[in-house]
Amino acid sequence: MDPHRTDGDFRYTSGMIRSRSGAAFFGALLLLALAGLVAAATVERLEIVTRSGVHVFEVELAITDQERSQGLMFRRELPEGRGMLFDFKRDEAVAMWMKNTYVSLDMIFIRADGRIAHIAENTTPLSEAIIASPFPVRGVLEVVAGTARKLGIRPGDKVAHRWFGGR
Repeated sequence: MDPHRTDGDFRYTSGMIRSRSGAAFFGALLLLALAGLVAAATVERLEIVTRSGVHVFEVELAITDQERSQGLMFRRELPEGRGMLFDFKRDEAVAMWMKNTYVSLDMIFIRADGRIAHIAENTTPLSEAIIASPFPVRGVLEVVAGTARKLGIRPGDKVAHRWFGGR
């Protein structure tokens, strides 16, 4: 089964593999990660410009199909100011879920021009409920739940990162 199956207009990611072979693969990947045999993720700086100021995050990049499928699954904590940025290369309908994700998240859906299109706040850990943006987006930033409200991040705010708006 393709790790990025499509149903209608949505592309499902972030742990959307349901097959036994997919589960076995991710189980093996988890064991390798725990043993320190998987390379560390690429981390970059990202800024969000809001009415209250500029907020800086250090984000892991999820670029490949494998990285997007794994997402933040199996993590037991996510520090403030950290997150994961998913790249879908172009604006498209994107849907996520929280299967095997133990930390409640805010999912910030970002258009190719860097504008925030939608925010799903306080997601439910371990849920298979679909979390989708009502608008096509290029990327999704996952941060610890409560971040958007605490920092006043809203749709229309601007994300500054090399993937968005030619930066």
